Amino acid sequence: MRKPLTIVLLLLLGFGWTVTVSAHEVGDAMAAAAQDFLNSLEPEQQKKASYAFEDAERFNWHYIPLERKGLPIREMRPDQRVLAYGLLSTGLSHTGYLKAVQIMSLERVLWELENHAPKRDPEYYLVWVFGKPDPKGTWGWRFEGHHLSLSFTIVDGQLIAETPAFYAANPGEVKEGPRKGLRVLSDEEDLARALVKSLDDTQKAQAVIGTEAPEDILTKDLPKVDPFAPAGIAATALNDAQKEMLWKVINEYLNNDHPVLAAEERKRVESEIDSIRFAWQGGFEFGQAHYYRIQGKTFVLEYCNIQNGAMHPHAAWRNFGEDFGRDLLRDHVAKEHKGS
Repeated sequence: MRKPLTIVLLLLLGFGWTVTVSAHEVGDAMAAAAQDFLNSLEPEQQKKASYAFEDAERFNWHYIPLERKGLPIREMRPDQRVLAYGLLSTGLSHTGYLKAVQIMSLERVLWELENHAPKRDPEYYLVWVFGKPDPKGTWGWRFEGHHLSLSFTIVDGQLIAETPAFYAANPGEVKEGPRKGLRVLSDEEDLARALVKSLDDTQKAQAVIGTEAPEDILTKDLPKVDPFAPAGIAATALNDAQKEMLWKVINEYLNNDHPVLAAEERKRVESEIDSIRFAWQGGFEFGQAHYYRIQGKTFVLEYCNIQNGAMHPHAAWRNFGEDFGRDLLRDHVAKEHKGS
């Protein structure tokens, strides 16, 4: 079970200030932002945005363009949109927030490339709130649309699960126009490619588990995932420079989250270093279809780039027990029953 985490952030503003931020304060911020958002809504909007915590819709996530429940950005007033994005910001770092809004903005690029196809809409991203936002309670929320799905579960106001977390980009690289050269998920790809290309022949024989990449991430939109059979090269078989490269890849995913949440996940991953494996499939060069995953005892991160000439990457972080806060909720229930 996760323990409440407190970290110290150094504000590098030339003043030498330190600010202590706890997971409970992150939960407080989420609850306040979610309640402020809900309070701004009209009754019909509230019906679309609000669900019981136990509702099956909490697990009904996806990343393809389809009709969704929830309250879309395009049905909100300008002030309500600001509050929706404010809620999104409570779960993410500055880097993660920028990545999320860039992904949403690519819908406009696709709209232009696909002759104004109605399904391409940067305002068709939706918000759900599951249960009552409470600084000391158990509830959840999701922000989702094409190529972006972010779920947060808050237990006892301070234990926070932030998976499933899915980011993708189409086009993977903008080829023309004022945003030419933009690659939203460039580091997820480039850092992992640098790692696999740094391996010697013996190491590559362990790391490369196939010459062709799968069609998509293997965990897809499953509401619950189990560990894959161990595959790839063990982190313990990497040299120091390669271990540092592996950590750069892992941190690229972790650093999307609020720094407090990222620090907690990093602590967990560090404790699993002896079990972590890096597996690769497909080509080694830019523009060649490829897939990789990094798996530990409790988590897997996946990246697949095969569509559109390897210009359409999908990336996901999954926690085997804690997706949608399952382990946190189980431990919470056990604790409550023990005390009764």
